[in-house]
Amino acid sequence: MIPIRITVTDTAGSAPRETGAQMLVWPDRIEGTIGGGALEWDAMAKARRMLAEGQGQHRATIPLGPALGQCCGGSVTLVWEQALALDAPARRPLWIYGAGHVGRAIVHVMQPLPDFAITWVDVAADRFPQTDVTTLVAVDPVQAVPHAPDDAAHLILTYSHAIDLALCHAILSRSFDSIGLIGSATKWTRFRRRLAALGHSSALIARIACPIGDTSLGKHPAALALGVATAMIRPQGLQNRESRA
Repeated sequence: MIPIRITVTDTAGSAPRETGAQMLVWPDRIEGTIGGGALEWDAMAKARRMLAEGQGQHRATIPLGPALGQCCGGSVTLVWEQALALDAPARRPLWIYGAGHVGRAIVHVMQPLPDFAITWVDVAADRFPQTDVTTLVAVDPVQAVPHAPDDAAHLILTYSHAIDLALCHAILSRSFDSIGLIGSATKWTRFRRRLAALGHSSALIARIACPIGDTSLGKHPAALALGVATAMIRPQGLQNRESRA
């Protein structure tokens, strides 16, 4: 049986999900979500009626007020249609270097997000936990940098300051979207000097965000991961400390 796909095609005011959110509905299961609550429950019920009656398509704009039992106050437009799969979202390439505690925590937080296609780089296969993201073993992680897309975001989290510096130098020498570097303010001061000595301009070096995370959340790997993920899903993305101030 071909399931019914429900898509949020428009929103006004406050709504539980953004335009483009989707879910698939079968008689006995679902995949995805359009925001939960009464809106989703009623939309699923409509989809199952369509499946039972052989109806292929429907469209409705639904107010999210007291009549629906939701207090969002806005409205959503939904389209129900037969489809075999959810639309594949446009995914931003994210390259993560280092599979230590922080790298694992960041991947754990960011892997479920539909916005990112993660490539995880480290020096040996046994450094990776079992994961669904793409892993890349590189004895010299710098050699992996040319394989990243020009619009990739990079997070540098290795066990070695020397590798971190070499990765910064390699990424600054090519096209990239953003760079995040784990480290203290002291490490960043030293890296700025060394990257300048390698010929990089102050403006280019300033595109590296270091330290990463949100210091108010603490230094635990999970806290760092939450701070990094929060920054990356915001429109402005990762920024250096001067830009964040």
